[in-house]
Amino acid sequence: MKSNGIARHFLLVFIIALVGYAVVYSIIEHRRTRNGPWQITFTHDVSGTPAIVVNQPGLAITNLWLVFAGGKIPATNFSGTLTFTQPQAVPFDVPFGQCVFMDMTSLPGTIAFELFGHEIQLIPRVLTIDKKERAWESNTTIPLPATD
Repeated sequence: MKSNGIARHFLLVFIIALVGYAVVYSIIEHRRTRNGPWQITFTHDVSGTPAIVVNQPGLAITNLWLVFAGGKIPATNFSGTLTFTQPQAVPFDVPFGQCVFMDMTSLPGTIAFELFGHEIQLIPRVLTIDKKERAWESNTTIPLPATD
């Protein structure tokens, strides 16, 4: 009879630990993903110049265009939106270049691209273009000069 009481005690402790783990895990996961991912659209402007459009609704960043003057859209053109939610081994190809850094620990995370000779970093607090910081401005177009 005493053995049955100990088994019941261990089962109760296990259930409490399991429920506690599930609650804490869901809280941590919610805090990690609450702002959502970066949404990057690879497209072109009205004149056909390659561009990316950056959106991050969780940080109120919408419709920020980076236009690459002198850039040529590759023959394997992809016009669409990539949503960066899961980490991948870097570097990896994206339509106009490569993603060279990705940290998705806490969304939206930090992403760095090399596109048409420019280094673009999407950081929640600031945008960096060729190692120069710029404040996030929605509904803005930033022209980037051609590189040699």
